[in-house]
Amino acid sequence: MSDERTARATLTAVAEPGDDFLNRMIDHCGPGGALEAVRTTRLPQGVSATPQEVRRLDNWRIRLIAAEPDQDMAVCARFRGRLICPGDPEWPTTLDDLGARRPYALWLRGPGDLRYSCLRSVAIVGSRAASPYGLRAAADFAAELAGGGWTVISGGALGIDAAAHRGSLAADGPTVAVLANGVDVPYPASNEGLFAEMARRSLLVSESPPGTHPHRLRFLVRNRVIAALSRGTVIVEAEARSGALNTASWAARLGRVVMAVPGPITSRSSIGCHRLLREEGATLVTRPEEIVEAVGRIGADLAPPPATPVLPRDRLEPVTRSVLEAFPARGATGPAQLAVKAGVDLNTVNAKLGLLAAGGFIERTSSGWRLTKSGRSNSPSATQSADPPELPHTGNDHPQENR
Repeated sequence: MSDERTARATLTAVAEPGDDFLNRMIDHCGPGGALEAVRTTRLPQGVSATPQEVRRLDNWRIRLIAAEPDQDMAVCARFRGRLICPGDPEWPTTLDDLGARRPYALWLRGPGDLRYSCLRSVAIVGSRAASPYGLRAAADFAAELAGGGWTVISGGALGIDAAAHRGSLAADGPTVAVLANGVDVPYPASNEGLFAEMARRSLLVSESPPGTHPHRLRFLVRNRVIAALSRGTVIVEAEARSGALNTASWAARLGRVVMAVPGPITSRSSIGCHRLLREEGATLVTRPEEIVEAVGRIGADLAPPPATPVLPRDRLEPVTRSVLEAFPARGATGPAQLAVKAGVDLNTVNAKLGLLAAGGFIERTSSGWRLTKSGRSNSPSATQSADPPELPHTGNDHPQENR
C-alpha cells in the first residue's frame, strides 16, 4: 500500500469523518503532511486554525497510538473488502461536492463498483419506527427503481432503510448501504442477514476502518455521504425530529432533488415529510415513475399520467350510453319512457336495448327492462380491471325492434 493510501487509512482511524480542519490540511499538504501534523501536533505552514481545532490535534495524536492501518487493511482483505481514495477509478466524484466535509477515504465491502453504481442512484431514507404503510412504500419504490436499473442508497438502519435495501435485492438490483460503523460490524444486529446478503451481492460503505462501532453523532455525519452519492433523496416517513430530515437538508445543500412521500395527516411518522412538502419545497412523489422523472434525464424520463379507471359503460358509443344512463337505478321501465329521458326516437331506443341486453347491462322482465347488477354498478373498483362484454356487431343502426 502506498504511503498516501496508508496515511488516508490512518486518518480514517484517528479523526471523526468529514472534519473540515483535517480536510483543509490534506488539501494544503497532502494526507502524508496532515498525518505528520497529527503526529507532531504542529500546524503545517500556511494552515490557519482556531484554538479549538488545534486542540483536535492533541486528541488525534492520542488516537494515533492505537491506529494500525496495516492490520485494518489485512482484516479488510480477509472479507474481500478494499479501501478507495480520491482519484481512484472507483471514487465517485460527486463526493467532491462536499468540499471540506468530504471523506478522507472509504472502506468498501461487496462486489459492486461504487462509482458506476452511483451514476443512476436514488437515496431512500426514513424513520426507524416505520409504519406498515411506510415499509410497503419504501420496498415497492426500491423494487421498481432497481428493476429500472437505478441503484438504491440508504443507511442500513431499521425501518425504512432496511425495507429499501430489501426491496432492491428482491428485484435483483444494486443497493448501497452507507454505515456509521465498520463494514464488518453488523449494526443493528437484527439486520445481520441483510448485511451479509448485501456484502455478497451489492455494497457496504463506511468512512471508518473495520471493527469500528457506531455512536450517535456518526449516524448524522454519514447522512451527508448518502446525500452526496445519490442524484436525489426520497423521504418516505420522518417524524418532526428525524435523521432522515438531516439527509434531506444535506441533499438540498448539495443541489440534489429532495422528494417526500405524503402520509396520513394523523400519523406522527409523516410530520417531517409534510413539513418538507409545505415549507421546504420538496417534490411530492407517490410513484416510482415520479421519482425517475425528478432525477432522470430532462424530457426523456417523464412520468406517464396515472391511469384512470375505465368502466365498461365508458366504452359505449354516445347514443347507447345515453340510453343506458336513462334507466332508473331500481325497478323496470319501458322504451317510451327511455326515449323521453334519453332524447332519442323510439326506434333508436329499441335498437340500443338489444345491444345493451347482449352486453349484459340490462335484462328484460315481465314489467319491462331493468339494469342488471353490473349495469347498476358505478364503482370504478368494481369494474376497472374487467373488459366489458363484446356487443354484437350489426350492419344496421336500426335493427328490428326488440320488445
